[in-house]
Amino acid sequence: MPSTAKQAGGPAGADWRAIVSRYQRPDVRRAATQLATTLGPLAAVFFLMYRSVSVSYWITVLLALPAAGLLVRTFIIMHDCAHGSFLPSKRANTVIGWVTGVLTMTPFGLWRHGHALHHASSGDLDRRGNGDVDTLTVREYAALSRGARLRYRLKRNPLVLFGVGPIHFVLMNRMPPRGADATARLRRSVWGTNAVILALAAAAVAWIGSPTVLLIYGLPMYLAAAAGIWLFYVQHQFEGTYWKQHADWDYATAAIHGSSYLELPPVLRWFTGSIGLHHVHHLGPRIPNYALKRCHEENALFHDVTTLTLAQSVRTLRLTLWDEAREQLVGFRDVTLTRSANAA
Repeated sequence: MPSTAKQAGGPAGADWRAIVSRYQRPDVRRAATQLATTLGPLAAVFFLMYRSVSVSYWITVLLALPAAGLLVRTFIIMHDCAHGSFLPSKRANTVIGWVTGVLTMTPFGLWRHGHALHHASSGDLDRRGNGDVDTLTVREYAALSRGARLRYRLKRNPLVLFGVGPIHFVLMNRMPPRGADATARLRRSVWGTNAVILALAAAAVAWIGSPTVLLIYGLPMYLAAAAGIWLFYVQHQFEGTYWKQHADWDYATAAIHGSSYLELPPVLRWFTGSIGLHHVHHLGPRIPNYALKRCHEENALFHDVTTLTLAQSVRTLRLTLWDEAREQLVGFRDVTLTRSANAA
């Protein structure tokens, strides 16, 4: 948990700690079952994709959809391991996190570090940039040059965000950190993961050829990364979300009101490891994904939140700027109206 002031405030006062602590108990049986029902089917789907290539590429492409879903589920396991919530053993979490990180092309140690910073600063306007979608305030956007505004618009365009974003995700995870975060441990995390990925890729290419490898693994990985970006986007970018200057920022309020409850159909909830219950996860990041739903249902604290359906989540794509005067996200089309309102 972050050590920033005002943690004990928010919608539940000091009581939220007692609530989440009851669910922060990893279950070896449930974790092992989840691991088996994720990696086993993932291997089976990859094998079916390999066999289908000689039959029909259309079958292979269709099989890429469940493969992508299983890669998202694999990433969720890695994500839980990063929080130390998947299994009781720290070593087991590290080993499984590293393996699932390789499968999802994510350096476990580096991602664990960056994701912890995200949890410690989500909703804090003065500490943006830790694993969140790049978001400017209206005032910051208005101060940009025309070229800088165009670049920001491109970054926030859904075609770029979800089309180019997955490629950017994979490539950026191949780069060791620089600056203050460039510790030897984090660099080893990147280079070690890269070395294993390169070895596995070389072996696969030698066995079945690069076009087949790209089709069997590259396509599902691209789709999984796009789905992951979309999940992360709608979990924090929505009407009524929470952003405050650091002096007024509160951890519990940011968790509950700065994270949405993305209500997914059961099959998608299974593939995404219930991460749609993001408000629960942000308040208690050490709660295993398989306990999030029970925690939500049993505690009224988690019921007064922004709930989004799949259809409603599409409307969040127009929200691109934070209006500090209104304390809400707005779209580019609202900027002129916002300036006029501020001037008035």
